[in-house]
Amino acid sequence: MSLQAALRPMAFRRALKRTALVGGGAVATAFGLSQLIEYRKTQRGLARLAHVAAEAELKVPFVDELPSRQAQLAALTNTEEFDVLVVGGGATGAGCALDAVTRNLKTALVERSDFSSGTSSRSTKLIHGGVRYLQKAIMKLDYEQYMMVKEALHERANLLEIAPHLSAPLPIMLPVYKWWQLPYYWAGIKMYDLVAGIQCLKSSYVLSKTKALELFPMLKKDKLVGAIVYYDGQHNDARMNLAIALSAARYGAAIANYTEVIHLLKKKDPQSGREKVCGARCRDVITGQEFDVRAKCVINATGPFTDALRKMDNQEASNICQPSAGVHIVIPGYYSPDNMGLLDPATSDGRVIFFLPWENMTIAGTTDTPTSVTAHPIPGEDDINFILREVRNYLSPDVEVRRGDVLAAWSGIRPLVTDPSSKDTQSICRNHIVSISDSGLVTIAGGKWTTYRSMAEETLDATIKAHGLSADSCKTVGLMLEGAKGWTPTLYIRLVQDYGLEKEVAQHLASTYGGRAFDVAKMAQVTGQRWPIVGKRLVSEFPYIESEVLYAIKEYACTAIDVIARRTRLGFLNVQAADEALPRIVQIMGKELDWSQEKRTEELEAARKFLYHEMGYRSRSEQITKTSEINLDNHEVARYKKRFHKFDKESKGFITTVDVQRVLQSINVYIDENALHEILNEVDLNKNGQVEIDEFLQLMSAVKKGHVSDSRLAILMKTAEETLDQREPVSVDRSGGGV
Repeated sequence: MSLQAALRPMAFRRALKRTALVGGGAVATAFGLSQLIEYRKTQRGLARLAHVAAEAELKVPFVDELPSRQAQLAALTNTEEFDVLVVGGGATGAGCALDAVTRNLKTALVERSDFSSGTSSRSTKLIHGGVRYLQKAIMKLDYEQYMMVKEALHERANLLEIAPHLSAPLPIMLPVYKWWQLPYYWAGIKMYDLVAGIQCLKSSYVLSKTKALELFPMLKKDKLVGAIVYYDGQHNDARMNLAIALSAARYGAAIANYTEVIHLLKKKDPQSGREKVCGARCRDVITGQEFDVRAKCVINATGPFTDALRKMDNQEASNICQPSAGVHIVIPGYYSPDNMGLLDPATSDGRVIFFLPWENMTIAGTTDTPTSVTAHPIPGEDDINFILREVRNYLSPDVEVRRGDVLAAWSGIRPLVTDPSSKDTQSICRNHIVSISDSGLVTIAGGKWTTYRSMAEETLDATIKAHGLSADSCKTVGLMLEGAKGWTPTLYIRLVQDYGLEKEVAQHLASTYGGRAFDVAKMAQVTGQRWPIVGKRLVSEFPYIESEVLYAIKEYACTAIDVIARRTRLGFLNVQAADEALPRIVQIMGKELDWSQEKRTEELEAARKFLYHEMGYRSRSEQITKTSEINLDNHEVARYKKRFHKFDKESKGFITTVDVQRVLQSINVYIDENALHEILNEVDLNKNGQVEIDEFLQLMSAVKKGHVSDSRLAILMKTAEETLDQREPVSVDRSGGGV
């Protein structure tokens, strides 16, 4: 059988049946091992390489400076007619805008919130083909699913090439605890490598038990027989989404966040007599100003909100989106090695859990539960605890996985879809769909992050054909994204040498902004210290600096939430650190954007509400409640009461900042009064400005149970007590009597 013949659906199924292998052997071949080897060799002549240059030189109208948001809104308002109006600023929408503008189509994009504010910023941060999809494709002889994996692996290679500063290959370990599973999983992972062909990142390999524990020392040793390591890609999802949108803007697309569609514009087609979509009535969410954006065609790329826009077009349209919520948690970086992820292929309920290093932290997820569509999904405590339980199953008993170590948690809505043109409207489409309504509204829905580019290409091809647009061919394969040009792995060294930035800060800027990192460094303030010379941090333990807030405004950040969630990733990494950084962020933005005091207060409250509900701060703070059971034995209660009374000298039954400050001063420790208020406020359940003895005991009980970790008040009081005990005067008897 030839390679081309083997790729046909029926031949694919027949070849699978001929390879009558048992267990893992069925995973070892899709259409015969020899044909796979032939396929991999032949790919060099058949496939387009991800790293090729764009097909033609493109004009870049905004090379140096992006147009301001006001200029973009003016372009949307004043342009007589666009060729394409994209609704939705997630990965798919931004991808459609970039594809359209680089085909020389006059392009507009509107997003009712911020770019990447929805699902695209709440992913697992992987760029992958999907190992589990390949397993299903082979086990069920499903050609469509196989091709979906093949396409995703091609797109993975392209994405790693066009945004090297935001993405990188990541080794992922699959631990094996039964001997028979070793050849089974090895065959499946090797198949994954073979399907990737020349775009295989690095070849997978098998590890002995000893080597696996050496690379991943936190792993559970008991019954471990070995491990398999394979490679996928990882990225900073929100920054990647933003890079796609900003690239579209540089090529001349008029893009605007916080611009919502109120209703679609229609006009009668003189030939058919039918009403056709010809644009949208939009509203600037920030100012309230309304205006029309006229376009030859409108593309609906609104993710979970697909049906809302389809119903604007036709009230009778049936729902095609079946939303599913996926929760992720972030725990400290010491839970995983710096450069090795972990895959749990079969959780207690059959789902897959990833456990990955990300931005010097560890990310774990995801869940998969039906949900309703909302712009503000909230991570549930049940989902958080499910992930923690699964993590415990794979980590050594020596590593105590504590609920209190969850630094942030979020829920993203995956927009699974049913095909409106299918007779079976109940079956979920595993890939994406592109549909065009009678009035000409183009809808792209479903799919996955990794394949955003090919989805956009398919959408624009369908749009151009349906609407008779004159356009060039797609040019986005190999087209470098914002920041990719000028980036090298050693760029951070130049930032350190030229600007006097800390190494950690320089590395962060290089990996976030790529070649544009110098623009951020130029805006950094002098610290007044010997080192670093420039770059004041927003919070001490993260490498985000104040000049990034100013640069975020140039990247169309309009709110404090935009900065903590999507321009920086502080809100996704540590909600408490984000909360601490907020006042300074609001101060910088307020000065730059000329906010009133009322507006600054409003921004601060909105951002804290976002952290509290959407980033898991509420779940974290509710680990200590007024009704929490105090689970301490008598000895522990006596010990903690003794500690408390070192601060409560008057035996009032509560302590305030004055009490804590007095003790700290006695041991020559000085803490800012505002910081001290924040420390006590974390434990002050009644919010009455003081911490009662019961609240303190509830705190210590929660610490004991692992529900709370890194409590600043608990650590501060313990340290102060130890220092005071060391300073207690030696009795006269013990000193020998004195003079």
